[in-house]
Amino acid sequence: MENKGSDEVEALKTKFLSVWHNVKYSWALKSKTSFSRNSPVFLLGKCYHFKAEDDDSVTEACYEVSDEDPIMGNAEAFRKDFASRMWLTYREELPPLPSSTLTSDCGWGCMLRAGQMMLAQALTLHLLGRDWTWSEAMALQPLDTETWTTSAAKRLVASLQGSPGPSDQGSPPVHRAPGSAEEAEAHLKEMYHRTLVSWFGDSPSAQLGLHRLVRLGLTMGKQAGDWYGPAVVAHILKKAVEEAMDPGLAGITAYVSQDCTVYSADVIDSHGAPRAGQASAEGSDAPPSPPSDQPASASTPSDSRAVVILVPVRLGGEKTNPDYFNFAKSILSLEYCIGIIGGKPKQACYFVGFQDDSLIYMDPHYCQSFVDVSTSDFPLQSYHCPSPKKMPFSKMDPSCTIGFYSRSAQDYERISQELSKVLQPSAKEKYPAFTFMQGHGRDYDLSAGLTPEKREWPFIRDPRRTATTTGDFVLL
Repeated sequence: MENKGSDEVEALKTKFLSVWHNVKYSWALKSKTSFSRNSPVFLLGKCYHFKAEDDDSVTEACYEVSDEDPIMGNAEAFRKDFASRMWLTYREELPPLPSSTLTSDCGWGCMLRAGQMMLAQALTLHLLGRDWTWSEAMALQPLDTETWTTSAAKRLVASLQGSPGPSDQGSPPVHRAPGSAEEAEAHLKEMYHRTLVSWFGDSPSAQLGLHRLVRLGLTMGKQAGDWYGPAVVAHILKKAVEEAMDPGLAGITAYVSQDCTVYSADVIDSHGAPRAGQASAEGSDAPPSPPSDQPASASTPSDSRAVVILVPVRLGGEKTNPDYFNFAKSILSLEYCIGIIGGKPKQACYFVGFQDDSLIYMDPHYCQSFVDVSTSDFPLQSYHCPSPKKMPFSKMDPSCTIGFYSRSAQDYERISQELSKVLQPSAKEKYPAFTFMQGHGRDYDLSAGLTPEKREWPFIRDPRRTATTTGDFVLL
């Protein structure tokens, strides 16, 4: 009887927290993000200037990127580029998550969502190339103050208007038969885009969806409702990519560094040919895979795989060491960088760029309704963010995971050489954030006998050991 009563109390507690989080994260308070006209803006390796070429004025130093403002310099190009990145946020009314009764990730799943966004950027580079932008990016509606996103609010509005409530913002795009070669290529890329989004759908069958990530987290002692750190998420993403059975994902894998060290031989091995079982997978319950004739910009040799390189690091003690600010800027200035997942205490986010001493990020703390990605024309609008946010470098938590995309072994050689130069210790930075080593990790036998999770010390700790924490990050 006592066990039954305890279970009922836990069920009520879970239901109460779910309701509270849905209310808490279903309001979007629009915060104005200002950008300087006199400083360049970097977004995942691309540089934008908001100051027009013929504008020599320095009197007005700030500029807010919005639909109402006149276009200044590259502002429109920046907005389109930013809005084309995939945005994964909290969702509600999901199918129950593995080993749980939870139907929402509000309040705890932000790092998983940030990890999904970083992986989505890697897949965008893989399938579409860095120059790709979504044709409907500029038509996204801004997140206005006091916007309800819960289905309950939508049903209320629909009942007052006498019309059925939409399952997502906006109307689904109308696909027209391709005509010219240019239209055919655009149509093909849109198919890639839609398939890519479907891989991150919130259903048990989605290859890289929340349900799959939570299930993989169970093997690391994490459950739905727990908070996931950036290093743990790196390992979960690696397993998700490796275990994905969709043929469209056969040409890519993932690698996680060991003890802040990237072992080149291990990465080169990862670039090897895809497993036969994965490449010829049939009968998968995943969404349709992209066509086999990839765009030239996204071509990869058939005998190799692209590799997503994930590097968990710690850029300081309790706070981020200011000496690493320039390092972070250098990393985010590279086109093969897929961003940084981290955040500030109790709030994870996805860093995609910077201006001056402020980071530009995408925020997963916004609750949206479930979208059924199994339908052919599911709406895409809620998977793209119209509004960038900024945060001072000084507020960044030191625990984070940096991501890179390497298309081939030859590409990795160039990347490792360039990053080695960036990682050279300066007068301020006495220690590099991470290093490259020749050979395999096993050759150094630094962690023999340890599980893959414990090899990532000090980023993943044994839960039986005591640890001091600030917010949701473990401190050394």
